[in-house]
Amino acid sequence: MNESIQMTFKTTVPGFIIRKAQKEDAGLILDFIKALAEYENLSGMVSATVEDIERNLFSDKPVAEVLLGEYEGKPVGFALFFYNFSTFLGKPGIYLEDLFVLEPMRGKGFGKALLSCLAKLAVDKGCGRLEWCVLDWNTPSIDFYKSLGAEIMKEWLLNRLTGEALYSLSGEKP
Repeated sequence: MNESIQMTFKTTVPGFIIRKAQKEDAGLILDFIKALAEYENLSGMVSATVEDIERNLFSDKPVAEVLLGEYEGKPVGFALFFYNFSTFLGKPGIYLEDLFVLEPMRGKGFGKALLSCLAKLAVDKGCGRLEWCVLDWNTPSIDFYKSLGAEIMKEWLLNRLTGEALYSLSGEKP
């Protein structure tokens, strides 16, 4: 899935475009990440730097991609995603790590346009699915996702190793 995506996407929302992020957008991407973390009451967990964003998203082998949503020329939201693989489907998929629209810009169709763009990208790339997680308390987002036809996968529990647990299992020292 290393093929690059096109640079700009038109939407049906007047004045709103979606564009592929560039290296010079690293600071903006980090600002969106911090705003999302604040919304999710997780600000203390953000340790990413502009350098981390530049190195991991804009190197010769990026591990994720970002779409930026701009309304009347101003950035109002973003979607950070990467490709995964479904062994059951035998096809690649897209995993949406972060979707965020600035609070005053919500309810205007920008989040739906970003998700629609990702869905089109998934279909164009032959992906079998588009998936993401949502915090269980985030009722507005859950309701929004359900209105789009998303299925909440309640039987699947997210597992995560970080920090000491990750290093311990790896047999390495931090």
